[in-house]
Amino acid sequence: MMIVGLTGGIGSGKTTVANFFRELGIPVYIADEAGKRLMLSSKEIKDAVQELFGEKAYSGNEPDRKYIASRVFKDSGKLEALNKIIHPAVAADFQSWLTRQKAPYIIYEAAILFESGGDEKCDYTILVTAPHDEKIKRLRFRDNTEIEEIEARMDNQWSDEKKLELADFRIQNTDLALTKSQVEELNEILLKSRKK
Repeated sequence: MMIVGLTGGIGSGKTTVANFFRELGIPVYIADEAGKRLMLSSKEIKDAVQELFGEKAYSGNEPDRKYIASRVFKDSGKLEALNKIIHPAVAADFQSWLTRQKAPYIIYEAAILFESGGDEKCDYTILVTAPHDEKIKRLRFRDNTEIEEIEARMDNQWSDEKKLELADFRIQNTDLALTKSQVEELNEILLKSRKK
């Protein structure tokens, strides 16, 4: 099974691109969604997260994402520790999901694909980019978040320039119709590369 990694900075529109691939019948695994699901369903993860951040990290069975985010984006050590709890569980969940797929290839979407070394398990990688101001505008609209918090989250991710050196393909996500056509073109390229 060919694995195509999909990544991009916060607010770049990775989910939009992932949904365009889904419309073409390509299975998509979204690592962040899996992480959120596992934080809800796994007692082992819940215990480890509470040990790291204290009881406030969960409200009942629900993780308090705002509280956790406020702690990790000011402390890279805490972010690294959280990733060490979540990433192995997501990796195991992904492998289980992968065995059930029957498509020519799948999309593995992860915000920190390169930062975490996740690109090593991919046959190809796609980077979604958008102008800095556009990303901030989208995030303020989507999450109703302050600019300072958005900038802090962006500072914890690699720059697009750094990721571009590693990516096999780039999708510039500024206009939806153009983005969709880039996805369609890329799908054709990926299907052909699989036949070689």
